Amino acid sequence: MRIAVNTRLLLPHRLEGIGRFKHEVLQRLVERHPEHEFIFLFDRPYDDSFLYGPQVKAVVVPPPSRHPILWYLWFEWAVPMVLARYKPDVFLSMDGYCSLRSSVPTVMVTHDIAHVHYPLQIPKLVRWYYQYFVPRYLNRADNVVTVSNFCREDISNHYGIPRNKIRVAGNAAHPRFIPLDGEEQTKVRQQYADGQEYFFYLGALHPRKNIVRLLKAFDLFKSRSAASTKLLIGGRFAWQNSDIKAAYDQSAFQNDIHFLGYVSDEELPRITASALALTYVSLFEGFGVPIIEAMQAGVPVMTSSVSSMPEVAGNAALLVDPKKVDEIAEGLQRLAEDAALRTELSSKGLRRAATYTWEHTADVIEQVIKDLV
Repeated sequence: MRIAVNTRLLLPHRLEGIGRFKHEVLQRLVERHPEHEFIFLFDRPYDDSFLYGPQVKAVVVPPPSRHPILWYLWFEWAVPMVLARYKPDVFLSMDGYCSLRSSVPTVMVTHDIAHVHYPLQIPKLVRWYYQYFVPRYLNRADNVVTVSNFCREDISNHYGIPRNKIRVAGNAAHPRFIPLDGEEQTKVRQQYADGQEYFFYLGALHPRKNIVRLLKAFDLFKSRSAASTKLLIGGRFAWQNSDIKAAYDQSAFQNDIHFLGYVSDEELPRITASALALTYVSLFEGFGVPIIEAMQAGVPVMTSSVSSMPEVAGNAALLVDPKKVDEIAEGLQRLAEDAALRTELSSKGLRRAATYTWEHTADVIEQVIKDLV
């Protein structure tokens, strides 16, 4: 079988979200199937580390696509030309896009349809692109894969896509997320949190991630508590972050809030595993990978009671209403003061995380490809 794959977002030392998903799935598919030929379509010069076997052929397909106009040129003109040249049996696209102009059988992975629920938190041109193309992509794809049952229902309900066309593959954490001993945790806390215990958030600093309410809740927690606990926020600033900066400027506890920026793959597991708790109170997620990463590292989790997060967390997290600052603050206080609760959540989280594996994710996508071809 010849499988063409959209491999844009496979960027060395910059694997985030969807890029990580592609990396974990593709290396498993390539390792499992030396008999198949894989055509990897990159939109810029690539790193050889992403060529997972001798049966992988890399093709650079310009233009680099990081803008709606370039998305259109890439998926509707450049990619169809390359697919026509190589004549694959299937086209696998795992970032929520596919090609309307290509007749190659297509499997598309969609991670969420957040633009439907929070349209004003997306730049205008990007919003228009999603509104126009996403329903057409979902209808064009022969099979759709997504990452949670919540996402499958959301896609089906909003766009009328038959549920039997959508498979759920899930997500997982990298094996490097493991519990750390007390000595190593102390080193991390000295390096990043002035030697103090800390809550940790990881993700893009985007309005949908609810950072403003988290900052206000942390302020409220600190005003009620004598705890020296810090708040570490890992992730790059995204579009529309002026409210986050304003909330930080207004905080009475700025010295206890540390913005880490982008956290490397090497440091992220250490920072996660040394946290007092993960505080992931996003307004909307298709899955919420940091939840599973923290659980696998033995770290208690507080997350939102909306969208996919209760499904992913099961009974292994403290759930709060992400729109209620008081409720988030109360959750922070419980986590800071109740050691028995932290122990219980840590134990449950380890068991919960074990149910999510990249092997299962790859199994689902592999079976969808087989069924289609």
